[in-house]
Amino acid sequence: MRIGIVGLGRMGGNIAVRLTRHGHSVVVHDRAETVTHSVVARAEAERAIGVNSLEALVKQLEGETHRIVWVMLPAGAITESCIKELGNLLSDGDIIIDGGNTYYKDDIRRAEKLAMKGISYLDVGTSGGVWGLERGYCMMYGGPKNATDYIDPILAALAPGKGDIPLTPHRNVTDLDPRAEQGYLHCGPAGSGHFVKMIHNGIEYGMMQAFAEGFDIMKNKNSPLLAPADRFDLNVADIAEVWRRGSVVSSWLLDLTAEALAKSEELTEFSGEVSDSGEGRWTIEAAIEEDVPVPVMTAALFTRFRSRSGNSFSEKILSAQRFGFGGHVEQK
Repeated sequence: MRIGIVGLGRMGGNIAVRLTRHGHSVVVHDRAETVTHSVVARAEAERAIGVNSLEALVKQLEGETHRIVWVMLPAGAITESCIKELGNLLSDGDIIIDGGNTYYKDDIRRAEKLAMKGISYLDVGTSGGVWGLERGYCMMYGGPKNATDYIDPILAALAPGKGDIPLTPHRNVTDLDPRAEQGYLHCGPAGSGHFVKMIHNGIEYGMMQAFAEGFDIMKNKNSPLLAPADRFDLNVADIAEVWRRGSVVSSWLLDLTAEALAKSEELTEFSGEVSDSGEGRWTIEAAIEEDVPVPVMTAALFTRFRSRSGNSFSEKILSAQRFGFGGHVEQK
């Protein structure tokens, strides 16, 4: 298949390259022309064409049964503007995909408006960070079934596949979607994909915070505030490593923590000022609307707020984890 991709940052560029590795062709555009040229150079078998405008990108897709444009930009005004312009360039039967972290209610609004022109709008919550090029991306997506079925070859190429993860017991029933086992899932109508990804990120906040606080407690077990007999000089890098080997808390987040601590046990390269990209706030807003108590997620988000006005070792752990999975650099 042939697809246009707008926004070639940490994930957008790798998505384009991964698609070319699986036999698909891409037309790519980024406002930084050097970034566009770099992605074209990295693409497999010259399957990428770079363009310098949305209009040129859409023109390159002429002749396709349904023109598909994947937008991979930061949530907010820049994505809103891009999708509005694409809505004026595309026509009946075409497909716009928002693969960023858009607020799901914006998806619902956009889908309704674009549907009036016969354009299908799909929201794809995409997880995988800077590792997705090799590992593949976990994707949760929403939109009309005819359009999601049409782009299935694209999603299958981006997904990680079953790999060596054992099949969950009792999944051999007819009402469960086998695509979930491949790492991608149609969640429902427009907005549902980003909603599920939003909750995913809220959970991620809580998991990261639990690790961060635990390592902070261990790091301070040698504090002069404690009686000498109660002090332990614990090697947190070794503890992170041993927990990776068969413990209940073993996970990719722990892997990233162990790697960061092995490089620098004091994490001096991190200030501990931890940003939030919006999904944590939106998760809590959804919980309030539904009267669902979420004390862990709320505390994790508020800790990120506090980290920007003075921080501790636990915030450095959070910064190290965010850099590990997403290449997120602390704001100076």
